[in-house]
Amino acid sequence: MKIAQYYTKEGTGAGFIDGNTLYPVKMQGDVSDMIASGQDFIKSGEGIPLENIRFAPPISRPSKIIGIGLNYMDHIREGSAGIPEIPMVFAKFQNSLVGHGGTITWTPSLTKQVDFEAELAIVIGKTLHECPEERVLEGIFGYTCANDVSARDIQFGDGQWVRGKSLDTFCPLGPWIVTSDEIRDPHSLNIRCLLNGRIMQDGNTEQMLFKIPRLISFLSKNFTLIPGDIILTGTPSGVGCFREPPVFLKDGDVIAVEIEKVGRLENHCRTH
Repeated sequence: MKIAQYYTKEGTGAGFIDGNTLYPVKMQGDVSDMIASGQDFIKSGEGIPLENIRFAPPISRPSKIIGIGLNYMDHIREGSAGIPEIPMVFAKFQNSLVGHGGTITWTPSLTKQVDFEAELAIVIGKTLHECPEERVLEGIFGYTCANDVSARDIQFGDGQWVRGKSLDTFCPLGPWIVTSDEIRDPHSLNIRCLLNGRIMQDGNTEQMLFKIPRLISFLSKNFTLIPGDIILTGTPSGVGCFREPPVFLKDGDVIAVEIEKVGRLENHCRTH
């Protein structure tokens, strides 16, 4: 099943996707609440063509957005970085979320090096605390596309990553969540990033250094994961800052993340 959130006149609604149509569902709270309570996604209205939908982030108020750095070997090599012995963990804040079709914005006086990172994102479905690796997949609700947008001049200038990765709109997510039962093996998915139609990143999740069971088990031993938490699992090679010459996002660009069996997340870029 594909689950999406979308903007309505009253606020935000949720629905499931069937073909090119979204069917609204009965909702108490938002998708995070429905996941946490185990509510069924029951049709409650007439279908809406996807071209008439304004997508919200599929999870709008996670307790945590957890990023993982240096988790693809080709990305480690392109940046001449050392291979981490344990997952490299950072955070992105809720204000960074934006949905499919939304706009990535920034102020040029603050950053001039805005980069893209195509990533598979995990949506947690159960409370996980000290979870053994063999039980991890049971605790995943589903998967979505993410773009870990990064202000490289801030990130590298600060010497830590949170500020440069948490500017408003710097975590596009969507367009929907594909439930875990539809993706038997999350480690065999093609993942691409396209800038104005040009392929910039082209990898496969099989290249992950820390596979999902090990990654989530490790995280759960440090802090409890709860339904609706989002985990960005790292990016393959091809990011803009390590290209010769570097390629950074600019006003008017269109950036897209495509993940096999998940979907296509597309956003426009604007400076202000």
